Amino acid sequence: MTHGRVSALGTTRELLALAGPDTELVDLAGARMVPGLIDGHMHAVRAGTTWSTELHWQGMPRLSYALDSIRERADATEPGDWVVAVGGWHPCQFEENRPPTRAELDEVAPDRPVYVQALYEMAVLNSRAAALVDLEHWAEPPGGTVERDPVTGRATGVVRGLGAFTRCLAAIPEPGPARQRASTRAMLADLNAAGLTGVVDAGGFGMSPERYDALFDVWRAGELTVRMRLYASAVDAGRELEQLDGWLRHARSGFGDGLLRTLGAGEIIHYGCHDFEGLTPFTLDDTAYDELLAITRRVAARGWPMHIHAVLDSTVDRVLDAWETVHRETPIDALRFSLAHADTIGPRNIRRLRTLGAGVVVDDHQVFKGGASERAWGPGSMAAVPPLGDLLAAGVPLGAGTDATRASSYSPWLSLWWLTEGRSLDGAVRRDPRHCLSRERALHLYTRGSAWFSYEEGDRGHLYPGAHADLAVLSDDYFTVPAARIPSLTSRLTVVGGRTVHAAPGWGARAEP
Repeated sequence: MTHGRVSALGTTRELLALAGPDTELVDLAGARMVPGLIDGHMHAVRAGTTWSTELHWQGMPRLSYALDSIRERADATEPGDWVVAVGGWHPCQFEENRPPTRAELDEVAPDRPVYVQALYEMAVLNSRAAALVDLEHWAEPPGGTVERDPVTGRATGVVRGLGAFTRCLAAIPEPGPARQRASTRAMLADLNAAGLTGVVDAGGFGMSPERYDALFDVWRAGELTVRMRLYASAVDAGRELEQLDGWLRHARSGFGDGLLRTLGAGEIIHYGCHDFEGLTPFTLDDTAYDELLAITRRVAARGWPMHIHAVLDSTVDRVLDAWETVHRETPIDALRFSLAHADTIGPRNIRRLRTLGAGVVVDDHQVFKGGASERAWGPGSMAAVPPLGDLLAAGVPLGAGTDATRASSYSPWLSLWWLTEGRSLDGAVRRDPRHCLSRERALHLYTRGSAWFSYEEGDRGHLYPGAHADLAVLSDDYFTVPAARIPSLTSRLTVVGGRTVHAAPGWGARAEP
C-alpha cells in the first residue's frame, strides 16, 4: 500500500521484490483477506448517538443470555438509568423462541427502567419503565397499541407499532454532545471489528440536520474510521417538500472528503410513499404521488441521487411512474436513483428500473421476518423475496446492506448468509435457489456493488492496484467455512485507506501507507 491505496497484487516473491527499507510487512498467516465491506443501507448516524447506552443482541442465541446482559448493565449503571435494547434482534433468534416477559425484566432489573424492542414488531417494558411512561393510562397512540390483560384490563408491558415505540423512546433521556461523540466512536469501532469500512447511511425517521452533529464532530476531529456516505431525509409528515427543499438549497451533493460525503435525498422522501414493512394494506395515493413528483423534479434538477423505501411492487410501480415522468423532462439515468428493499418487485418494474439506470439495495430484514411476511403475502411468496436472480439477469445495479440498527442486526455476515442461503432464522421459509447468490456474488454486492451508489465502484470495494486500501482479514475463510458459521465471522484486522482501524489481539501491527 502506498499513500492509502493498493500498490500491487502478486505472489509473495513478486511483492517482496517491491519492498523498500521502510516497508512494513504484516504476516497474515494464511488468513483470508477481502475488500472492506460496505453496508449499502444502514442507519448508522442515528444509531451512533446512543450506541454506548444500548445493549446489542445480534447473534445472541439464548434469551437467558439477553436477560443476563440486562442484569449486568443494571449493576453497572446508576439507579434510574434506563437499560434498553432497541432493535437489531428478534425472538426467533433465541432457543426459547420468545421475547422476555415483564416479570423477567423486573427480576433482573427491579430498580431500573427497562425497554427492549424487537425490530419494529413489539417492545416490552418492565414495571418501572411502564410507570415512567404512564403506560397504564395511555390512550391508544396513533400507529400504536398497548396490550392489555383480557381479564383485568391492565397493561401487560407489551406495546406495538411505531407510535407506541416513539412515545416510549421519547421518555429516555438523550445523551449530551460529548457522550454522543464517544458513543459514535464506539459504534465505529464495532463496525470495524465486523470488517466494515464503509456505510451508506439512508437517513430515515427523525433525521433532522442536528442529528448529524456528533458524526461531523468526529469527522472534523480526524477520528472517523468508516467511510460514510449520507442521504438526507424529510423529517415531519406534511412538510416533506419544504424540508427536502431546504436540504437541496443549503447542502451540496458530493460535499466532504474521502471519509465523509453528502450523497443525495433519501430514504424518507415522503411519508405517504412509505409502505413500512409491507405487511399491512398500503396505497400510495394521488396527493402523496403529486408531492413525490414535485420532489423528484427538484432532486433531478439539482443533480442529486435519490434513494427511496419501497417494499411492495405496487409502491415501486407508483414511484417509477414519477421517476419516468421526470426522466422525460430531466434525464435521471446518470444520477443513480435507487430503491431500498424492493422485496416483491415484479418483472415489469425490474425492466423499468433497468431502463432508468436505477439500482436496488437489498437487505436482510426478512431473515427475521420471513414467516410473518409469508403469512401476509401468501404461501410460497417468499421463494422470490427478493428476486435476486431476476434483478441480476436484467442487469440492475445491486448493493447489499442490513437496514440496521432497528429493523435488523448490523452484522454484515448475517446478511451475507441470508443472501447466499435464503433461509430465515425462524426456519419458516427458504428462497428459491435461482434467487440465492454464490458467496462470491454476495460479497461483490457488499463491496463494489454498494460502492456503485456513491459513484465509487472504480476505486472502492475491490483491491486492484490504485484502489483505496480498504480491507478486512477474516477470522475464518468466508469462501470455505460451513454456511452455518458465516454469521459468526469477524475481522482480525481492518484497514481503511492504508490505516489500521481494528486489530484483534495478536494482530496489532500497523499497515502503514
